[in-house]
Amino acid sequence: MTRILMIVGSMRRDSFNRQLAREIEGLLGARAEVSYLDYAALPYMNQDIEFPAPAEVAQVRAAVQAADGIWICTPEYNSGIPGVLKNLLDWLSRPLVANDPERVSALRGKRVTISGAAGRSAAAGVRGSLAKLLEFMQMRLIGGEGVGVSVNPEAFAGGPLRFTPEQIAALRVQADAFLEALES
Repeated sequence: MTRILMIVGSMRRDSFNRQLAREIEGLLGARAEVSYLDYAALPYMNQDIEFPAPAEVAQVRAAVQAADGIWICTPEYNSGIPGVLKNLLDWLSRPLVANDPERVSALRGKRVTISGAAGRSAAAGVRGSLAKLLEFMQMRLIGGEGVGVSVNPEAFAGGPLRFTPEQIAALRVQADAFLEALES
């Protein structure tokens, strides 16, 4: 079975992007095994502690390496990548072995797709930034900047994130294309 690892760019327990990831998981259904990366305990990237890798770093690297594909669902903080997500990506992009001239990382060659829920922007700024960054990190980006979801006003007032039929259709197309890429 195809294994997809969800990375949510927010630490908030019931964030809009965690709700988005759950919606995507439902759209994937029984076609994939979905898991969520827990990286809350990850230390700040620091080359002084890079080798040997801290246990938390080794754990997230192992989870990424075991996945067939990565699906990032992220908010947009000031039109950019949330700090916690950037820290995770920095750790994952570093060489697995000290002084490796090939600089092989846990991310290199890994297939990835992007979605984001935010205000009116539908996370366009972060999705664009992430697309460039992930390609720079030598990941195989599927679906370009991915699918953005504008958060409904009621959700900002404490209600759940609601998806329009158009948003569901776009996410379904993204899910189908990502699965196809992972299975080829």
